[in-house]
Amino acid sequence: MPHFINDSCINCAACESVCPVTCISEGDGARVIDESTCIDCAACVEVCPVDAIHSR
Repeated sequence: MPHFINDSCINCAACESVCPVTCISEGDGARVIDESTCIDCAACVEVCPVDAIHSR
C-alpha cells in the first residue's frame, strides 16, 4: 500500500533523500509522493521528523 504525506509536512526533504525509487518530490510548500511509483518500503516514514507520512 503506497504512502502519502499529510499537511503536517514541514518540507525538510529528509524523506526525499532516502527514497530508493525517487517517488518523492517538492509540491506546493510540502513534499508529495507519487503513489504509482511508491514501493511501500517505508524508508521515508522512519526519517520524517514530524510524523507526516502514512500508508493508505
